[in-house]
Amino acid sequence: MPLLPRRFEALSFPAQVILLAVVFDPIGFGAGYLLAPEFGMEPLIGGVYGLVAASLPLSMLVMREANR
Repeated sequence: MPLLPRRFEALSFPAQVILLAVVFDPIGFGAGYLLAPEFGMEPLIGGVYGLVAASLPLSMLVMREANR
């Protein structure tokens, strides 16, 4: 069973990168922005941390492509 759906695998590598960035970056920023006050941080700093955390799936895709 493949890890990613076939439709995603059929896209070119640049399209995969753009798609992951469009999906995960707003989610990461929003989650970090909303959760930051719970940890005693400014919301904007939490948004930045969320963006960093959201880049993990993108980094994993790049590493997977580099190993091919």
